[in-house]
Amino acid sequence: MSQPIFLACLPGLEQTLTQEARALGFPDPTPVPGGVETTGTWPDIWRANLMLRTASRVLVRIGSFRAMHLAQLDKRARKFPWGETLRADIPIRLDVTCTRSRIYHQKAAAERITRAITETLGTPVAPDAPLRLMARIEDDLVTFSLDSSGEGLHKRGHKLATGKAPLRETMAAAFLMQMGFDGSQPVIDPMCGSGTFVIEAAEIAMQLAPGRARDFGFEQLASFDAKAWAKMRARTPRPVPQQFFGYDRDQGAVKNATDNATRAGVSQTTAFACQPLSALTRPDTKPGLILVNPPYGARIGNPKLLYGLYASLGTVLKERFSGWRVGLVTSEKKLAQVTGLPFTSGPILPHGGLKVQFYQTPPL
Repeated sequence: MSQPIFLACLPGLEQTLTQEARALGFPDPTPVPGGVETTGTWPDIWRANLMLRTASRVLVRIGSFRAMHLAQLDKRARKFPWGETLRADIPIRLDVTCTRSRIYHQKAAAERITRAITETLGTPVAPDAPLRLMARIEDDLVTFSLDSSGEGLHKRGHKLATGKAPLRETMAAAFLMQMGFDGSQPVIDPMCGSGTFVIEAAEIAMQLAPGRARDFGFEQLASFDAKAWAKMRARTPRPVPQQFFGYDRDQGAVKNATDNATRAGVSQTTAFACQPLSALTRPDTKPGLILVNPPYGARIGNPKLLYGLYASLGTVLKERFSGWRVGLVTSEKKLAQVTGLPFTSGPILPHGGLKVQFYQTPPL
């Protein structure tokens, strides 16, 4: 049976996620603030978690009913078919929100729903349970949704080592997609940190599913079929030449990136080396993409000192990378301008308490 699915994403990435969901065959994906609405069966929900690179979470609406007061909420919650999705032996965490409803007391509503679940199905409700059930009471309509992902989808399962300000994998994938990356173009990151851009590009090229190496919340549900899931997850990577390169002047960052690439299974097609920006040279490949997430100053260092770094980045790229396109992430518009590169900017995105933008150029 098909049910409503909400693909959550970082605010600003709704259009990119819509395009990705459409390309993966999800029906009529519609962008709304904070995500994308679509529909699907439980296997579609597994596939969304396994395959989507730019989604943060996959939420599934499992049903709704009207309730004008707490006694009605109690009665209808007891009749709700919890056993179709929840298991008696797997605890859940319950989050309740009330807006514009006659039931306005969240704690009282949570108590009624908790009792209904524990007394009818026997499922324990605990604040630290990894599986999350959300009850939203809006205009007297009670809607139940499950977070089928568990941990956020940016956690791919192989990036154990990170630097000072790591870029989320979901953002890196979105920026690659916004530059039209399809797996065939070479990619260079001259300030690679823990290797996120390079590893994400290599995975896309090798057709490796982003969720292949991790666990998900839906594996704890009554609807889960372990055999069907194992079959869905089994894939043969596509062989790809070594054309994804990461450089950093910090030896520790290069080691982290190399280890992360090995865990991700992309070490054959990636190469990392310790070198300063001034030593950057174009590889023996066709022109491709240069993606870089330099220090912004808001969090790492002093913005004034960074003007020189951004200016030299622009100089090196203009002089040595004719035909290549550049993508740059920064929280400071002036820093992007200092490069002297012909940038156009994308939407403002939240990133670790800052607001960043992605800037990209046509071929240099």
